[in-house]
Amino acid sequence: MKLSELFLPIVKDIPTDAKIKSHQLMIRSGMIRQSAAGIYSWLPLGFRVLKKIEQIVREEQDFAGAQEMLMPTIQSADLWKESGRYDGYGLEMLRIKDRQDRELLYGPTNEELITQIFRDNVKSYKSLPLILYHIQWKFRDEIRPRFGIMRCREFLMKDSYSFDLTKEESNHSYNKMFYAYLRTFERLELKALPMVADTGPIGGDLSHEFIILAETGESQIYTNKKLLDLKISDFKNDKESLKSMVDTYASFYSATDEKFDQVEFDKKVKKEDQLITRGIEVGHIFHFGDKYSKPMNAMVNSSTGTNTTVQMGSYGIGVSRLVGAIIEANYNNNVMKWPKSVTPFQVAIINLGKKNDEICKKKADKLYHLLNEKKIEVLLDDTDESPASKFKNFDLIGIPYQVIIGSKQAENEYEFKEITSDKINLSLDELVKKIENLYLN
Repeated sequence: MKLSELFLPIVKDIPTDAKIKSHQLMIRSGMIRQSAAGIYSWLPLGFRVLKKIEQIVREEQDFAGAQEMLMPTIQSADLWKESGRYDGYGLEMLRIKDRQDRELLYGPTNEELITQIFRDNVKSYKSLPLILYHIQWKFRDEIRPRFGIMRCREFLMKDSYSFDLTKEESNHSYNKMFYAYLRTFERLELKALPMVADTGPIGGDLSHEFIILAETGESQIYTNKKLLDLKISDFKNDKESLKSMVDTYASFYSATDEKFDQVEFDKKVKKEDQLITRGIEVGHIFHFGDKYSKPMNAMVNSSTGTNTTVQMGSYGIGVSRLVGAIIEANYNNNVMKWPKSVTPFQVAIINLGKKNDEICKKKADKLYHLLNEKKIEVLLDDTDESPASKFKNFDLIGIPYQVIIGSKQAENEYEFKEITSDKINLSLDELVKKIENLYLN
């Protein structure tokens, strides 16, 4: 795409209500615009990043054996009354009525609805195990929405739900999602630490939240530095290895301030290994057994012919929140650098030639069309802005690789740079090969 054609309303000044880097950057770079308190429109640049994150989340859910579906944003209040959660969920739930005076709600989560779908359509143990997921907008009426998309009211979320016949099989589904989450965050170039968490309004007997390290994080973290050395590649995707993986992570002390115990921390972690920092929650998984299936009569016929209440779990990832979390983890010295997997464009071509410099224009256009033919996502700066303004804007946008074309270069010479590194001079063939190696190999 050419920059002159991209809807990119860049703002020079930092909005006064934007207190953290991700909120500031997303407003300034034209990724989002607020439409109401805690509710945002996603503009083209931000939407490209959002959709790429969504696709990675989808691919890892598919790899884990989950099946995608789509549930509505509006749910019947009757289901929540059936589970016993309607009155207790709190003011975060947006309750509404239709013209027939029927009670509805804008879904903050989907345990009740997915349980109804399962109950009405699955009757035999032969259909288990089953994991269903969707990626859908949610609404929670935060009392004080803040930090841009990090704590807003409307947000995009992936939530999946597992159904199993026994507690042991349900734990295996939980472990599969644990593994899928670590793979997802690794592909986003984020180091996510799983931590035992409170189950909150979702309920259940087992829960982990996944937190990435960031100085601006809302949670204080107390953990063992050695936990950072664990790699997803250390574990295999089979039943025993997955159980070993969860047990290995659980063997390290790791807690947010809600569950922190100073005595236990000092007892389990040597002083030199203690890590106290801040982080951002980007995912949360729950095992809650029959909390919903029992009151809602979600049962299957077992191999012995008896009706058995299924065991369930739910697993959430904040897809839209991940955009802000990636920024908080990568923004440094007023320069943004997107991970290759989610960058809005893969390469920026910055033409520094003056308005009537046909040589620079031809070089830029030639490279632009060549990379487009190879399915490389290119953003060509064909504007008349000054060089200083162009570089400042691209530091803001954060495309990881730049090709710089200027009037003082030789005919077959191009400057190539990673956004936070030094420039190198390459021929056209060398340049194309390097970009291909970065993205296509």
